[in-house]
Amino acid sequence: MAGLGYQGRVKSPTYTLLEPYELETLTVYHMDLYRLSEPEELEFLGIRETMKQTVLSLIEWPDHGLGYVARPDVIIDLAYSGAGRRACLSGKTVKGQRIVRKISG
Repeated sequence: MAGLGYQGRVKSPTYTLLEPYELETLTVYHMDLYRLSEPEELEFLGIRETMKQTVLSLIEWPDHGLGYVARPDVIIDLAYSGAGRRACLSGKTVKGQRIVRKISG
């Protein structure tokens, strides 16, 4: 989030399921769907509002929201690497491939 200009504390959405972050030019929704019993529960979170093109949605456990979350542009796989972690990005759409190229330099 710091790379997007967010200065505050980033909270895990494990218990709230959804944490919004208002940035100057963008709204970011960070969701953790692990605790969902049924994908239909996303309707109570206002999932349709979070999937607008003017937002960035970061979704953990997206398979728990099948049928309600949009097809991902980018998938980020995290793995332990020594004392840290390694992120592997893969673009799943044309837009996602552009994003990965831009991030990768």
